[in-house]
Formats: sequence, structure tokens, C-alpha cells
Amino acid sequence: MNLNKEHSEITQSFSKNIAQGSFLETAVEAGFMVMTYQNESSEVQLLEKEIDSSFIQFHFCLKGECKFVFNNGTYSLNISDENSLLLYNPQRDLPIHLEVDPTSWVVSLLISIKKFHGLFSHEADYITFLSADNQDKKYYKDGHISPSMAIVLNQLINYNLNTTIKSLYFKGKAYELLSLYFNRGEEANIEQCPFLVDDSNVVKIRQAKDIIINRLSEPPTLAALAIEIDLSLKKLKEGFKQIYGTTVYGFLFDYKMEVARKLLESGAHNVNEVGLKVGYSTASHFISAFKKQYGTTPKKYIQSLN
Repeated sequence: MNLNKEHSEITQSFSKNIAQGSFLETAVEAGFMVMTYQNESSEVQLLEKEIDSSFIQFHFCLKGECKFVFNNGTYSLNISDENSLLLYNPQRDLPIHLEVDPTSWVVSLLISIKKFHGLFSHEADYITFLSADNQDKKYYKDGHISPSMAIVLNQLINYNLNTTIKSLYFKGKAYELLSLYFNRGEEANIEQCPFLVDDSNVVKIRQAKDIIINRLSEPPTLAALAIEIDLSLKKLKEGFKQIYGTTVYGFLFDYKMEVARKLLESGAHNVNEVGLKVGYSTASHFISAFKKQYGTTPKKYIQSLN
């Protein structure tokens, strides 16, 4: 696979109602690349690329829907909005044959198994397919894109950088995305966290998450939240950090900003209205929060979409 090539070669479309398209490729370093694609057309777009068996593939559907087709159409795997797909098969090549629906965005990371082992070899007990028993087995895994991952994915698509620093920026974001993907906090190890051995506590922590999401514009205080889920404040803080990898309000802030980003993308609300919907009484506070999260103002973000 040629990592220095800026755009992948797209083979001729096999169907009249499927148009051709191309990934935008950025080489992170040897054996590691990022590919992004935005289908803003009204047709399904076909993306194809030859990938050999030495690469692990991470595909993220940030918006819309896409479908991977294998073995000349004998079977397929769909990835819907805000979901991911990990593919690895050391026994055979897995060329990308991806059908991307209209108004869909896709980000893919391709990393060689050699490079990947170098990054995570000390985590072999945690990352299932790196263990000795599984290293020669195929591995497919779907998952949900977390709010923190969505932020990074959006930044990879909607960047505004000088070309001289683009590779450095993408390198940082690619590693950040991998770290979020394999974040222990989302599936905490109960042996390392005795608090989580009690399943009832886990249920209560997840209930707390649902409460703050459902009331994101007017969330309860931590003390009130602890009372509502019948858990001590200390256990709420510790448990939430163990399960979700961040504080209660840290999680809520990320979630608010992701909701705000999607509302802005919809075009149905102005900046003031979006700010109010996610709990900011003044536009200036919302703009400041949005800029802290995404590095740009809501107005400039909307302009970048156009």
C-alpha cells in the first residue's frame, strides 16, 4: 500500500446508480494513515482501495450510513450514524469496498499490525485480538462513537490548517482517536475497581448519566444527583470516573457540545437558540464554551460547513 499517495485510486463503478468517489488520505507515519470522505452528493458513492492483510482497519461513520461489501457482494456489513467498525484478518486481504450514502461522512484509520503492536503490546491482556491466542484470528468489532471520539472525528474532517502542519495535526488526532477508542474507562476492569463489583452501583451510575443527558439544559447538582440515584456523593464521583473516564460535568460538557454541534449542522436554529437548548443563558457563554471545545466559534463552524 502506497502511503505517500494523496488520493486513493477508485476503480470503475459496477452499478449505474453508484457514482465514483475518492478518499482524502493523509500519511501519519510509516504504516499508519488517516482517510476521510464526505459524500455531499445525492447519490451513493463507491470507494474502493486495496488493503493487504497486515493492516488493521478502523472505520467511523460520523454522519449518515455506509456499507462494506465483501467477497464480490456475497455479504456486507452496515455502519450507521455514530457507529464504528474494526476489521482485521491476518489470513486474507480485506480490500475496502465501501458504499457511502448521500450526506454521509466517513473517517478511517489504517495501521499495520506491526505498528499497532508497538503501540499497545503492554496492553495485550486488555485488547483482545493482541493476545497470543488471537493474534492469528480474524477480528470484527462494531461499536458506538462516544461524544469525545466524535469531537476528534469532526476535527479531522473540518480542519483549517496550513498544509505544512497538516500531517502533524493529523498525527496527533489519529493517536488521540485510538486512545479514546481503547479507553479502559468505558469498559472498566472490575478486578482493578472493587467499586464496580457491585452491579447495582453500576446501574445507578448509568442512571446518573441518563439523568444529566435528559436534563442537559438544567442538570441537577452533584449532591442532588447522588440523592436521586441513592448513592453517596463519593461513590458517584469515583464510579462515574471509572466507567466513563471523566467527571460527571466533564461528560456533560462534552455531550452538550456534541448536541450543539449537531444542532448547528442541521441549520434549523441560530447560535442563540442552540446555546439556550444546551443550557447557556447567554450567547457569549455558549460561544466561549464552543470555542474551548472545538477551537472555533459557532459562526465560523457553520461557515466551514458551507
